[in-house]
Amino acid sequence: MGDRRFDRYGSGKEQDMATTTPARGILSEERSQEREELIGLLERAYWMEIETVMSYLANSINPDGVRAQEIKESLEEDIQEELGHAQKYGARIKELYGVVPGSQDFAAEQSHLQPPDHQTDVVHVIKGVIEAESGAIEHYNRIIEFCEGRDPVTQDMVINILRDEEGHRRLFEGFLREYQAEGLA
Repeated sequence: MGDRRFDRYGSGKEQDMATTTPARGILSEERSQEREELIGLLERAYWMEIETVMSYLANSINPDGVRAQEIKESLEEDIQEELGHAQKYGARIKELYGVVPGSQDFAAEQSHLQPPDHQTDVVHVIKGVIEAESGAIEHYNRIIEFCEGRDPVTQDMVINILRDEEGHRRLFEGFLREYQAEGLA
């Protein structure tokens, strides 16, 4: 039996508070297979962001040297933004009736962002960030394309996240060009 709810006219009709399935859109029953595929894409994006947070944290602490300071500070700022992206992906997974995965489902992929052998090798960190951001950009474009005509809400969210990732990559490409101009990369 449903909860007793009052409609906008004040009548106390019984309303069934069970989940209702929309007739259209990504939440409709007929699109359940597409929704599951999208949840899989979002889960991968979620893990990419979580792994980036871990790697950026290590790389914001480990590097040594005067030249490393600007890179460390930039990564410290990016950690919060990347964590925010993971939270957005997690929230959207839930909105699509998925379950945000737990830590036992995590599998590391970002070998390029592992701390360098020498803590003064800032170029290694810069190149790792560029590669991580490029991978995210590629995957997020895939999600945007998948969502075209299927899920404008997710598409809009990912477009905004993509903009952040493109900005991060551009910043670190600038750092790399500076090191290359000085013959240090």
